[in-house]
Amino acid sequence: MTDRYQKTMIGELRKVLKRMHYPLEIMLICVRWYVAYPLSLRHIEEMMQERGVFVDHATVHRWAVKIMPILAVVFGRRKRPVGTSWRMDETYIKVAGDWKYLYRAVDREGNTVDFLLTAKRDLAAARRFLEKAISLHGLPDKITIDKSGANTAAIASVKTDTGAEIELRQNKYLNNIVEQDHRSIKRITRPMLGFKSFRCARILLAGIEVMHMIRKGQLGCLGEQPVSAAQQFYSLAS
Repeated sequence: MTDRYQKTMIGELRKVLKRMHYPLEIMLICVRWYVAYPLSLRHIEEMMQERGVFVDHATVHRWAVKIMPILAVVFGRRKRPVGTSWRMDETYIKVAGDWKYLYRAVDREGNTVDFLLTAKRDLAAARRFLEKAISLHGLPDKITIDKSGANTAAIASVKTDTGAEIELRQNKYLNNIVEQDHRSIKRITRPMLGFKSFRCARILLAGIEVMHMIRKGQLGCLGEQPVSAAQQFYSLAS
């Protein structure tokens, strides 16, 4: 990350924090707990009270929605490269009482390639996810999916438009690695009891994915000394 870019992001973070009357350290702890563990906002409120910090659960939610987009951008600039063999799948996420679709892909080592929350599960949504992932990581050599017709058509359209020789494999058992990886995300979202809006869902899911990727060792520029997942998360704001 360049010094100029880092200063820009720190400046953006300061603008966000300007009217928040709590130390950054406290806010980052609450936000990390929310995206790292299966806790409700009221759990975090109670846990902070036990430590002598009195903060309303709604305030913690507001912190997460305002801070996580900046940290997610910083993470994206420091994310390690992924492999060229992708496993792609989608899972269900409840938003405002309705089921939406979280498209996700991991490489053969289980590293997260990318993710995208969409309102529908169709060709357009699958194509949008692929374009987003490819813009970040380049074209893959192969993509493994289940028997989804929409995903098959989306990959075929990408191959046609780019002329790339992407090997398509349709095998439920080979795709088990991404299906298992979904569980780590769903485990965190379950105590949230559904998201109230699509915008908040996208922001908070990005935070959950960032913390999940940090745990998988996908944050670069860490130096030689071992650094905990918590310290890595906090480093995004420094």
